[in-house]
Amino acid sequence: MANQLSHLDQIFAALADPTRRAIVMRLCAGEASVGELADPFDMALPSFMKHIHVLETNGLVQSEKSGRVRTCRLNPDALVGAEDWFQQQRAIWEARLDRFEAYVMKLKKEREPAGRPSRTTKRKGAK
Repeated sequence: MANQLSHLDQIFAALADPTRRAIVMRLCAGEASVGELADPFDMALPSFMKHIHVLETNGLVQSEKSGRVRTCRLNPDALVGAEDWFQQQRAIWEARLDRFEAYVMKLKKEREPAGRPSRTTKRKGAK
C-alpha cells in the first residue's frame, strides 16, 4: 500500500508541472519526436529534456532513439493508479452527497406543516 501511494505521489508530482501536462496531452494524440514536443515551448532543449526525463522516470512516457531523432510515446498504464484513486474519491464524494441530499429532504419534510401541500406538489385542478 505504501509503495502504491509513493508511486501515486510520483505520478502527481510529475503532472504538477504545466509543461509536463502539456507534453502528456500532446502525446495523447500520438507519438512525437522531442523536437515536435519542444516546438511550442520557449525554452532551451536541455531544459525541455529535463521534463522528458521526469516523465520517463515516472513511467508516463517511453522514448526510443533512432539515429538523431528521439521519439516519445505515452504509457497509459502508468496512469491506472491515478485513475483508480480518482474513482475511489468520486465514490466517496458521491456517497457523501447522497447522504447530504437525504438529510436535506428529511429536514424539508419535518418543516412542512401537516396537511398542507408543499410548494412542489401540484394542487388539484392546477395545470
